[in-house]
Amino acid sequence: MSSLKHLAQSLGLSITTVSRALDGYSDVAPATRERVRAAAQAIQYQPNSAARSLRRRKAEAVAVTLPTEPGRFGPPTFLNMLAACGQRLAEEGLDLMLLPTGGRMEEMETYRRLLDGRRADAVIVVRTRLDDERVAFLKERGIPFITHGRTARSDEHAFVDGDGEAGFREAVQHLVSLGHQRIAHIAAPQDLTFAHLRRKGWLEALAEAGFSDRPEYTAPPTEAGGYEAARRLMQQNSPPTAILCATDSMAIGALSALKEMGLRAGRDIALIGHDNLPFAAFTDPPLSTMEIAAPDVGRQLAEMLIARLGGRDSRVLQTILPIRQVPRATHGPLN
Repeated sequence: MSSLKHLAQSLGLSITTVSRALDGYSDVAPATRERVRAAAQAIQYQPNSAARSLRRRKAEAVAVTLPTEPGRFGPPTFLNMLAACGQRLAEEGLDLMLLPTGGRMEEMETYRRLLDGRRADAVIVVRTRLDDERVAFLKERGIPFITHGRTARSDEHAFVDGDGEAGFREAVQHLVSLGHQRIAHIAAPQDLTFAHLRRKGWLEALAEAGFSDRPEYTAPPTEAGGYEAARRLMQQNSPPTAILCATDSMAIGALSALKEMGLRAGRDIALIGHDNLPFAAFTDPPLSTMEIAAPDVGRQLAEMLIARLGGRDSRVLQTILPIRQVPRATHGPLN
């Protein structure tokens, strides 16, 4: 007799999607439910009634791994987003598991442990990389997943992302209009997709303005990374008059470094970040930044994953959201 696994493989769907289709879940597209039921009938698949009863009572698990530092759980930009995501998933009987991980090897081992032990039915991937082994692994295993951020092969998977390239291009254009010509960039590591795209927008705007001078420093996307990068940039023979940071965390570190050097952001130098973290409005002075122009990114992630569990084609679940500038006090005209 055929198993649920064999039925799923014959349909090119995940076991979770086939299971939910057979159990009549409303999040599975009607066409997919009918396709699964017809295939099950054709091969005379008989589900285990006890197992189906257990499945109906068990909330399925959605896993997300978060990079950590000692004493800190995940980049702060993700926490509010994932809280909203978890609330929406809970409405569908899905539990969101947040799993702290260290380096890339530890993260991949966590993925293998989760899937080999059948502890997760779906996955949300955050802080994507251009060449992302997590995405390749999930595709190979046939596990429903979505990503927050793109990869070099984004046409092959579902994702939600902000248009960081356009956001940084616009920020540089604004600084140029204020008279700045030496506009530096504190970049995050370039294997990270968000860092690559934000740097690309910075470079495009400099080229558009005809500026050949491109001062930059790459550092970890943390306060400490931004602090070190700002010190290095300001020690150059011709220091920048404006600094664009890949993240708010880096900008907050840069703000501290500038203060130590006797410089006030917004008066002596312009400083802009990205993410609009809650505490960015309460720095001294309040940090100019930018953010994804959608208040419900977490809910969008959840809706997209629910659609994937329902068998929706990943190629129609790909969203790039616009970026909104949040001007505050750390940038201004060139003195």
